[in-house]
Amino acid sequence: MITETTLSCEQLEERLAALHRASLQLVQDISIDSLLQRIVHIACEQAGANYAAIGVRGDDGGTEGFITVGMDEGQIAQMPHPPLGDGLIGAIAEADGPIRIDYIQKDPRRAGFPDAHPIMTSLLGVPIRLGEQRLGQIYLADKIDNGTFTEDDERVIETLAAYAAAAISNARSYSELRERDRTLTRRNQDLALLNNLASALASITELDELLETALNRIMAYFNVDVGEIFLSEENQHTLTKSYRQGEVNLDIWTQERFTRKESLIGQTARSGQHVLISLPYTEDPYLNSSLLMANGIQHIACFPLTSRSEVLGVLSVALSNQKPLDAMDQQLLSSIASWVGTTIENIRLNIQGRRLAVLEERDRIGMDLHDGIIQSIYAVGLTLEHARLLLVEEPEQTRQRITQSIEDLNSTIRDLRAFIMDMRPRQLHEEDLMDGLQRLINEFQANSLIEAKLSGPSDTLQNLPDAHAIALFHICQEALANVAKHAQAKNVDMLVWTTPDRVLMEIHDDGRGFDPQKIQFTLGHGISNMQTRARNVGGDLEITTEPGEGTTILVWMPYIQDIDHSALE
Repeated sequence: MITETTLSCEQLEERLAALHRASLQLVQDISIDSLLQRIVHIACEQAGANYAAIGVRGDDGGTEGFITVGMDEGQIAQMPHPPLGDGLIGAIAEADGPIRIDYIQKDPRRAGFPDAHPIMTSLLGVPIRLGEQRLGQIYLADKIDNGTFTEDDERVIETLAAYAAAAISNARSYSELRERDRTLTRRNQDLALLNNLASALASITELDELLETALNRIMAYFNVDVGEIFLSEENQHTLTKSYRQGEVNLDIWTQERFTRKESLIGQTARSGQHVLISLPYTEDPYLNSSLLMANGIQHIACFPLTSRSEVLGVLSVALSNQKPLDAMDQQLLSSIASWVGTTIENIRLNIQGRRLAVLEERDRIGMDLHDGIIQSIYAVGLTLEHARLLLVEEPEQTRQRITQSIEDLNSTIRDLRAFIMDMRPRQLHEEDLMDGLQRLINEFQANSLIEAKLSGPSDTLQNLPDAHAIALFHICQEALANVAKHAQAKNVDMLVWTTPDRVLMEIHDDGRGFDPQKIQFTLGHGISNMQTRARNVGGDLEITTEPGEGTTILVWMPYIQDIDHSALE
């Protein structure tokens, strides 16, 4: 006969006090698995039960964890499945209060025990609730003394369930905070990588250096074993391996060139979407699958190098990590691949721009040589040819012709010197701005025989940034070169002066002037270059000219002078 034993008030208070002491440790346990183990053991001890279990609900309402006490691992391993939430277990999970049963076999809500499950007689189930939220339930079966669970047992386990609710909520909150902290830390690390990579890529102008820098950062951050970059050729139909890195001495792919219809490389370039696979993988005959697996490689990923308008290549990486790239890794690598693609496009555009500039400069040099110097030499040749014909009959005219030819050749030599001076880069060496401008004036006079003078402050311009001084120096060089080549001037006046917030330079010549609407045909890139130099340092340039009236160039730049405070007192 099963009896129910009622505790005295002193015994009940002692049990509740012991439960309180044990439960205080629950809120200090921040590991959910460890916490559940502690709860189920306390419940088993407090109720004097042979068997105990705790089930915890997940966010979807299903059972997230189920931990038992009283059954050994062998018994648990023999059962076909964990509790499904049917029968009495399901009833307790949905109950608003405790369920206490003396004879399980007689309860109509029972669903039976699975194979290899111990036969149990009595049951006490208590829901774990935090307000209206159902967190789980505690199950107790079979008293040690073969009695039934009492109201006192029920009261003690209800109290434990209240402690457990607070402890489970606390552990979950801590776990969520840790997960958020890990996510935030990871995002900060990702942003730091993107920022450092962006800074590195922004200063790179050579394609090989770009590929090396990008692949180095990617391999170090993602623990990549082998990395390869395929780039589209000019016809856009073929991708060629342009760079490879890796400690393992093997290639990911059996070929170094693919069309957009071949392999995962071509598929990635064609679709513009990244691809991830795990080895073994037999659907791509171009993949070195067996060799990669022999070297411990487990995952392959391909990411498109996208620019603003097209896919320029494919980044392929091989990893030996147990886990494949997660969603955050994929998102980060996609962003990096996009940045690399955009930088590749910028470098290619820069190369094309340099090529175009070289071609334009060749055309300009050829035109200048043909229209100026070659024509002058040809004219000297005609003069000498005429002098040869007059040599016997008209010796005086012959001497005049030869003298004229010598003067013309000297003039052509000066033109050549001016032309070379225009092509040769100039710098401010150890001199200040005014000394550098005077040097340009002196060289200009020696090479062009045009009178030129410089006026300006006798002392060094204080607080003028180096960039501003160099810009003024190169603008002066360009202006003087244009005068020598085009103006047909006799005099050039240059004036430098300052205001409280600006430094100004004016260059005036008394030459033939020009039509401002035709400067691109008259002066090539000279005016545009001067304007660009001025605007790059926050200034500007103005040109005043008309045919037959000479030309004036006025350029200004920001400039803050030292203030003499004593003059203000």
